[in-house]
Amino acid sequence: MKTVRRFSWSKFLLFLLILIILLFLILVGVYKLETGPVSSNTDPKLVTIEKGDNFFNISKKLKKQNLIKSETFYKLYIKFAKPSGLTVGDFELNEAMSTQEVVKVLSNKNNQKIDEVKLTFREGLNIPAVAKIVEEKTEISSNDFIDKITDIEFIKSLQKDYWFLTDSIFDERIYYPLEGYLFPDTYHFERKKMDAETIIKKMLDNTAEKLETYKSQIESNKYNIHELLTVASLVEQEAVTKEDRALVAGVFYNRLNSNMSLGSDVTTYYAAKKTLKDTLTKEELDDCNGYNTRCVTMKGLPVGPISNVSITSVEAAITPTNNDYYYFVADTDRKVYFNKTLSEHNQTISKLKSEGKWAA
Repeated sequence: MKTVRRFSWSKFLLFLLILIILLFLILVGVYKLETGPVSSNTDPKLVTIEKGDNFFNISKKLKKQNLIKSETFYKLYIKFAKPSGLTVGDFELNEAMSTQEVVKVLSNKNNQKIDEVKLTFREGLNIPAVAKIVEEKTEISSNDFIDKITDIEFIKSLQKDYWFLTDSIFDERIYYPLEGYLFPDTYHFERKKMDAETIIKKMLDNTAEKLETYKSQIESNKYNIHELLTVASLVEQEAVTKEDRALVAGVFYNRLNSNMSLGSDVTTYYAAKKTLKDTLTKEELDDCNGYNTRCVTMKGLPVGPISNVSITSVEAAITPTNNDYYYFVADTDRKVYFNKTLSEHNQTISKLKSEGKWAA
């Protein structure tokens, strides 16, 4: 006679319980591992918390600096721990800190490196963009920074110290007199001694240092320093490589020498106080306001620079590549195509459109 084994619920429940415990322990282990230190390296890394940051959206920043192992597990920790106290400022962290330790440091404003502020301005930014970065990184508002940078009495007081600040910058059509004169770079400031005036002067000091090498070439050039920086600012926006920038500068000079409109789209966007991602209206395209070189009646250079420039763009403006081109267009990869005639130029545009590479 066969023995029939009866199903044991008690054994099944015990097995299920053990399985759940094992899974829980595995998950806890993985969680601890993924929220533990990235390495044993204790070299300090500076993390800057900006206005608008919170513990969730800084995960990419922390991951990029190799301060957390996993964005997912970091966010899980934040969800469970619900930390508070994140403030604008610079903090020192290292890879040997666990997620818990990283959050603990960031949660206490007393851990801020209050002695120094780092400001980085990339090439090609205009004054409003510079002011926005200042506001994000400091207690100086964008409006206060722009008020200082458009303060004519303040700017006149700077002329005795900076040979390149000529009266050309006071043309009433110019939006920001110091546009094009603030050298893009990374700057360090003492927090307690920092104000808009200090930032502006330090950037001008850098410009003076960079331009000193080219001073004799500038003084002997057909175009004055204001005009050269204006050309450099257009070149900065229109091309990326050193070679293309020198060629683009050559095209601009060819058109100037032939009394042609420069027809540069980037001047139209600046004139309308818009970014290249915005849409221009017909009124803005046709507006003749001193900057817009697409205006049918405007010949010559814009009234002033439209951005702050790299040294390669300055070099291109001073020593362009001589060529017989009068037209250029860039594709979606920012590769620049040069043409001698309008017919060739239009053919290039048609080709880029058919290939889906027309940047416009």
